[in-house]
Amino acid sequence: MPKAFDAANPPFDRLTPKEVETLRAALDIVYFRPGEAIIEQDTPADALYVVIKGTIEERDGSDLLALLGPKDSFDSRALVHGKSGHTFLAREETLCYAAPKAAIVDLIQSNPRFASFFYRDISRKLDEFVRDEEEQRYGSLMRSRISELFLHPAAFIDAGDTVEAAGHMMHEIDSNALFVRDGERIGIITGMNLSKAVVLRRQSIQTPVREFAHFDVITVRPDDFVSSALVLMTKLNKRRVAVRDGERFVGVLEDIDVLGFLAGSAQVVAGRIERASTQDDLAVAARETTAQVRTLRRQGVGVELIGEIVSDLNQRLFSRLFEMVAPAEFRTSGCLIVMGSEGRGEQTVRTDQDNGLILSEPVDKPTLDAFRADFSGALASFGFPPCPGNVMVSSPAWSKPLSDYLADFRNWIALPDNTSHLNVAIFYDARAVAGNAQLLTKAKTTLIEMVRGEQAFLAHFARAIDTFATPIGLFKNLITSAGNGDALDLKKGGIFPIVHGVRSLALEHGLMETATDKRIARLRDIGVLHADFARELSQAFQFMLMLRLDGQLAASAGTSGTLVRPSSLSSMERDLLRDAFQVVKQFREFTRRHFNLGAF
Repeated sequence: MPKAFDAANPPFDRLTPKEVETLRAALDIVYFRPGEAIIEQDTPADALYVVIKGTIEERDGSDLLALLGPKDSFDSRALVHGKSGHTFLAREETLCYAAPKAAIVDLIQSNPRFASFFYRDISRKLDEFVRDEEEQRYGSLMRSRISELFLHPAAFIDAGDTVEAAGHMMHEIDSNALFVRDGERIGIITGMNLSKAVVLRRQSIQTPVREFAHFDVITVRPDDFVSSALVLMTKLNKRRVAVRDGERFVGVLEDIDVLGFLAGSAQVVAGRIERASTQDDLAVAARETTAQVRTLRRQGVGVELIGEIVSDLNQRLFSRLFEMVAPAEFRTSGCLIVMGSEGRGEQTVRTDQDNGLILSEPVDKPTLDAFRADFSGALASFGFPPCPGNVMVSSPAWSKPLSDYLADFRNWIALPDNTSHLNVAIFYDARAVAGNAQLLTKAKTTLIEMVRGEQAFLAHFARAIDTFATPIGLFKNLITSAGNGDALDLKKGGIFPIVHGVRSLALEHGLMETATDKRIARLRDIGVLHADFARELSQAFQFMLMLRLDGQLAASAGTSGTLVRPSSLSSMERDLLRDAFQVVKQFREFTRRHFNLGAF
């Protein structure tokens, strides 16, 4: 029995310990000579092979498709679907584990997670991968530290101060609990304690708070597990605990905040934005929005939903800021828009400002200049850095009357160049967040009408999909760059070709959707994309967004997070990334044929 068999290697990592032992008992080790055919094309297979040492060639007729090395397995299709689509032969002296077909079929029938590996299409593999990941993430959630949660401020009041003073302090700091200092003792008093004292016990609001404070304070440490705090609250029937770092009280943790952390508290951030009365309040909400991304990802929330949540919170933030700094005439006769990934609802980790303003008619220049500076400056103070391309409200090119935008559209289409194509792409992804949204609708409708039938323009527009090469080789190997530290760029090699290819097709067909996944769905519905391929394209896109987000969250401040080192991924993730890049290659080829890019 081959004890050295690595059961942590996908797909065998999905087996139970008992199933692993059953499989190991059935395994054999086989030797193949150089040039020896192991599985012939269009023939069934009697085993699933896993390479121990050597190299296997996967061929379609005389075409070499892939080279398989140690830990790679083959041919799952021949086992499940009756015959192999390709030939597998030894390139050199090769050793393999051989798992008998009967044993593998039994495991497929008894273990759905193991069976998912044998699906033909990437979309089903990705669905199963995401479910596995969610199970792991939910398990790790309770192992988070208290320091990662929202804490109410550690505000102190003297035991001799009055109930009235305590009430005012709670209101000022927006907290429902205060620490009470009574000589050497530290207690706590809550808003409920104050209410009961005044309403139920008819106490004077001038009564000292020591009369109602509780001095049996339960404390936890910032580095304690969230699960420990929850167990403590439940066991002692406490709604809040004090957080103390050594001798210093650093905050108050309430049960609602623990539950909010476990369930997601985006609605809390949204409420803070709606209640904000100053730009400082909005700055706090902006920081909390950034923190939400990490929390939601830890909870296993899908990257597409994280994008929607973050976009919604940012939209509320921009809209509230617009109300604060825009003159009244701008709020009724202007439309604030966001563009780029923010407009598509695909921005997760905060990047540059990509916004603009459409006005119904010309306005006073000093007033407009003041608004431009105030709005963009406020966003910069919230942590939204200026756009390197100056696509932002502070630029006169992106904050002007509708008539000026329409004139730009005519120039962009009549005299197209790389800048014109980029500007069309930017504006086509725009979404209204405040003011008169009909201005954006009119602008987009006009842009679409101008482009309609302009096949030469659309073809040149679509050519940008070939700006960057897809980092996968002839033999399905992932191509990294030594200059990037043996990493590959997910955005350039995978995400951008899908975003822009889908955008080009959507623009050609006059679609008003902005999100890439919604554009894919509409292109499927109108018959441009085959349903199965649309699903694979969407799944590959979401998988790469997920890897990018994980990279962004792991990256140090100031880095893009779009670079991924295959060596840092699990073998399953590498396998799925290869599949995703294959889908990108197919989509790029489809787009080339569709727009006849070979003619250029």
